[in-house]
Amino acid sequence: MKLEVRGIEDGQPIPERFAFGVYSSTDHMSFGPNKNPELVWDQVPDGTRSFAVIMFDPDVPSVADDVNKEGRTVAADLPRVDFFHWLLVDIPADTRRIPEGEDSDGVAPKGKAGGPGPIGVRGVNNYTQFLAGNPDMGGTYCGYDGPCPPWNDEIIHHYHFEIFALDVDSLGLEGEFDGNAVREAMKGHVLDSARVTGTYTLNPDLR
Repeated sequence: MKLEVRGIEDGQPIPERFAFGVYSSTDHMSFGPNKNPELVWDQVPDGTRSFAVIMFDPDVPSVADDVNKEGRTVAADLPRVDFFHWLLVDIPADTRRIPEGEDSDGVAPKGKAGGPGPIGVRGVNNYTQFLAGNPDMGGTYCGYDGPCPPWNDEIIHHYHFEIFALDVDSLGLEGEFDGNAVREAMKGHVLDSARVTGTYTLNPDLR
C-alpha cells in the first residue's frame, strides 16, 4: 500500500494546524487548530474488506512526574510508551481518502464522541487519561487529537500515521475501545499497511 498524509512529509516536522498544542512564548503552550490531516491511500490489496487508521506517538514519558513542570526537564533517557492520538476502524473498503478536518476541526474540551463518526468508527485516544484530572478538560476523547508533547521534554516526538487493509468488514469493537484493543483485534487480519511519520516539539530549545 501507499499512504500520503497531505501537508506532512515523512520524517519532517508536523505543521501547527494539525496540532492540539502550539508553542507559546508566554505560557509554553496554547491550543492549536487541531485539524486531522488529509489521508490518501492506494495500491490496496485484493480481498480488502475494510481499513483501520492508527496514529500514535511512541515517545511519551512512562513517568509523568516532571512533565510540564517549571524548572524541570523530562530526561531523554526516560523509558517511553505509546500514546494513541487517532483510532478509526471499520472504514469501508471503497474509501481512499479522509479529508482534512473531517474527523477533527479544533480542540473539543472534554472530547469528541466515540462510535460511528464521519468516516469509520472512532476509538478512545489517550488524552482521556492525560486530561482526566483537569476539571475543564477531563472527559472521553475519541477520534483525532493532534500532537501536544511536554514542553520541557529533551527529545523530539515522532508521530506515526498508519493505514491497515483488513480482510474483515468489521473488527467487532464496540464502546470505549482503545489502541491496544485495535491492535489485538487486527491480529491475523492485516493484508497490508503503510506508514508516514512526522515530528513535533514544543520545547523552544529543540525547535
